[in-house]
Amino acid sequence: MQNEIFGPLLPIVSYQNENELKAIIESYEKPLSLYVFTERTDFANEIMNQFSFGGGCINDTIMHIANKRLPFGGVGHSGMGAYHGKYSFDTFSHKKSISKKGTWLDVPLRYAPYKEKVTTLRKLFKWL
Repeated sequence: MQNEIFGPLLPIVSYQNENELKAIIESYEKPLSLYVFTERTDFANEIMNQFSFGGGCINDTIMHIANKRLPFGGVGHSGMGAYHGKYSFDTFSHKKSISKKGTWLDVPLRYAPYKEKVTTLRKLFKWL
């Protein structure tokens, strides 16, 4: 449990009470995944909402990665982004914004000095 685990290994950590469990989870970096096994819905929801992790399951492990419709990926030291289907495309794509202005019209209102133009610009932006 010193480094992130890559392989067919599922560490099982036992604990005596919920405070001890939370201390154990907080003592490590954000995990790639977090699996909670319990019959207590409130406890499972509390753990899932309290900690940051890449993805997780309640009372299961394999469905976390087996479902191609769910994103799979990490946060922090486990990596950033997610993959599976469309999520892979979005993660490995760079969305670039480009603004293009024609040269046929150049409104002087765009340029300094703005002293007399501020009121007009505020009205224009409020209208937009």
